[in-house]
Amino acid sequence: MKKMQELKEEFRKIYETSENSTEGMLSISEWLAKSSSVFTKSCQTIRNWFGEIISYFERRTTNGVVEGINNKLKLIKRRAYGLRNFRNFWVRSMLSWHLVC
Repeated sequence: MKKMQELKEEFRKIYETSENSTEGMLSISEWLAKSSSVFTKSCQTIRNWFGEIISYFERRTTNGVVEGINNKLKLIKRRAYGLRNFRNFWVRSMLSWHLVC
């Protein structure tokens, strides 16, 4: 458990300290080599999305905001099962972001 925590913190630190995509790519590659026995599925996911992950170091942006909006809309849609029309869904969505009084 301690090793998992240390590896997780080391991975987080890569994002905070890497100054460019080359440095980020090397750091993540080294981390993957150390971590594959502990985080098998996570390491495979990182390998599958390696290019997209590395692009963070070039632009320093993520699509986290959009992912959050999509997640919230899916939640509203699940909770709103039975709303009779799109207008009601739209109003519920706007209320959840405090955009409608």
